[in-house]
Amino acid sequence: MSSTRYSETAPTRDEVDAMRGPVVLDFGTEWCGHCRAARPLVDAALAARPGVRHLRIEDGPGRRLGRSFGVKLWPTLVFMRDGQELERVVRPREADALERALASMAQAD
Repeated sequence: MSSTRYSETAPTRDEVDAMRGPVVLDFGTEWCGHCRAARPLVDAALAARPGVRHLRIEDGPGRRLGRSFGVKLWPTLVFMRDGQELERVVRPREADALERALASMAQAD
């Protein structure tokens, strides 16, 4: 499941920590050039994995969820399984980094 736009509404950290299965949190903004450049890579990597929950979350000052994950640059993708962070990719420029992070989620079974 993938959202097409960064959502202004974010789950709480407790809700994220309670999510079961593989989840990718994608922090960024619609106007961020790095986010727009990475979007095709992220979408392509996740297209082959329909079982991975993908949440695009708008980040910025005062956004608690991004702060709780220590997000400093956009996009930051946090790869989780059952509430545990497994990998993190910041400003992906090539598909290999995303594929390695996604593979780590599969190995966590």
